[in-house]
Amino acid sequence: EVQLVQSGGGLVQAGGSLRLSCTAAGFSSDDYTIGWFRQAPGKAREWISNIRVSEGKGYYAEAVKGRFTISSDNAKNTVYLQMNYLKPEDTAVYYCAGAELPQFIVVVRTEIEYDYWGQGTRVTVSS
Repeated sequence: EVQLVQSGGGLVQAGGSLRLSCTAAGFSSDDYTIGWFRQAPGKAREWISNIRVSEGKGYYAEAVKGRFTISSDNAKNTVYLQMNYLKPEDTAVYYCAGAELPQFIVVVRTEIEYDYWGQGTRVTVSS
């Protein structure tokens, strides 16, 4: 059984930084994808980034490109989302999600492609 456990988040002022973590357990190999989504109040959940941990390259939504960085520490089975230059509009509940997908699939934007989800963590950015 795959489990994703999130940590990090909290309250920060605009312009500040936070780092989210997603620790995975139970995947059958080291070749899996972790994505990050967020859901702001009254809005649909949106994809913001994903990484295939065996590849190490991150993919980003335009709204966060240049400010957020996704990375993985395979020894710790943990994927990080470093969030810099945070804006009030980044306020949301953030979720990590996991999937084991064919190797030609690298950008994974839709929720239905993910099989496993973290518990969510709240990020609040004050102006």
